Amino acid sequence: MNTKPILHLPSRKIAFRDRILPEDARFSIPNLTAEACKRMPALRRRQFAEIFVTVALWCAPVAAFAQQILGSGSTFAYPVVEHWSEAYEKISGIHVTYQPIGSVAGITEIKSNIVDFGITDAALVDAQLLRDGLAQFPVTVGAIVPVVNLGGIAAGQLHLTGRLLADIYLGKVKNWNDAAIAAVNPGIELPDQAIWVIYRSDGSGTTYNWADFLSKVSDEWKIKVGVGTTVAWPRGAGGKGNEGVAQNVAHVKGAIGYVEYEYALHERLIYGLVQNRAGNFVPPDALSLRATMEGVDWTKERNFYVLLNDAPGAHAYPIMATSFALIRRYPSDLARNRDTLAFFGWAIEHGQSIADSLHHVPLPPSLLQQIECYWEENVRNPCAASASPPILNALIDK
Repeated sequence: MNTKPILHLPSRKIAFRDRILPEDARFSIPNLTAEACKRMPALRRRQFAEIFVTVALWCAPVAAFAQQILGSGSTFAYPVVEHWSEAYEKISGIHVTYQPIGSVAGITEIKSNIVDFGITDAALVDAQLLRDGLAQFPVTVGAIVPVVNLGGIAAGQLHLTGRLLADIYLGKVKNWNDAAIAAVNPGIELPDQAIWVIYRSDGSGTTYNWADFLSKVSDEWKIKVGVGTTVAWPRGAGGKGNEGVAQNVAHVKGAIGYVEYEYALHERLIYGLVQNRAGNFVPPDALSLRATMEGVDWTKERNFYVLLNDAPGAHAYPIMATSFALIRRYPSDLARNRDTLAFFGWAIEHGQSIADSLHHVPLPPSLLQQIECYWEENVRNPCAASASPPILNALIDK
């Protein structure tokens, strides 16, 4: 992205031998039960994490620490992860390399032990995670918008219902001046121009959430096409990644596609407003994204399997995607896994303002605590026997 957000990062660091680490780097907390984690106040958990940093450092030689963390997957999350990576390297010295190759490819690479983490916008079910030895947790949430290439129409001016989007992608509505489009856009002069449908050609979490929304608002879409990271598209042409779809829409007159909101802004594309369940056409702004997150129970599923599409509420934005990080439950390289958790610990604690500046919604504090407790329950802890129980008990009791 050309525009970099202003970063407000901690300047204090902990020096250990020849290694400089961020003071607030978080590692998985050893010997801490899920119940204890939930009872521990945020400040005490932060203090205990800092103690564990020192303990963990003594458990492994300095050379064991990874100088580079490798990740791949979601193009939806790429703008946020890219900025997190740049900021984190400045304070930790650890370089995070992330390849935006699509959610399905990212899942394949973490399963094949090619990368230290994958990111997917299509959450894996419990059976898949158990089979592949993976843990899954949310890292960022953003909006998906329909984008069009139409002259004389401004961003946010075009209104589209969910059923209308389904009919366009089903091939039932083929022209921009169709009566169904005109009915929800009174006063707008729509061109007599063919609609060119653009979709994702690769396995995509963005596609999964787009198709999930269409399945919730159109029975015909649900029956004929359904939901998946790839589907049998009735019509149109494909583009690889959010960037590919955005570029194709930008170059084809009359085109329509779907992308993460930041890509639409970056490519200066015209995006339409989608009608929500309450019947309102709401913009993908901070208010509507937060409204969608209100009341979401992230604890109802063991591995945070939550879909946010077609949420209730007058101000809720209707098409959302959650990006989930995937890491190994039983890593063979504890040092690399520790550094990976430290990166995500920093990101969810200090990187939310960066996500917000890129039009993603900050994760609520209650969810951040659930994620930290989830790590304790589901990820193998390095040097698990090294922490002192008296120190742990003192922190919890205070």
